[in-house]
Amino acid sequence: QVQLVESGGGLVQAGGSLRLSCAASGRTGSTYAMGWFRQAPGKEREFVAAISRSGGVTYSADSVKGRFTISRANAKNTVYLQMNSLKPEDTAVYYCAAVDGAAVGVEAGYDYWGQGTQVTVSS
Repeated sequence: QVQLVESGGGLVQAGGSLRLSCAASGRTGSTYAMGWFRQAPGKEREFVAAISRSGGVTYSADSVKGRFTISRANAKNTVYLQMNSLKPEDTAVYYCAAVDGAAVGVEAGYDYWGQGTQVTVSS
């Protein structure tokens, strides 16, 4: 079992930046591939970015490419999502997720989820 806690969300103006963190505890280490997802009001949860166990391979959704960067610090059991050039349409609850396997871009591929952190981008 692993527990995930997200932090770093908040209110930011369009064009601004935020860095989300996801701290893992429990059965941790570099065993898990990690992903970030988001859910806007009235919409389904969608994939944002994912990173392999070693951090050597990353994936991101087309909607955030060139603006968001996923990274990880295995020594700290933490995954980050650096979000730049934020837009109002990035407003959502952001969730991190972990899987004891390969990094994938679908919800069903993940075994553990955090509680989410709210990101609000004002225009």
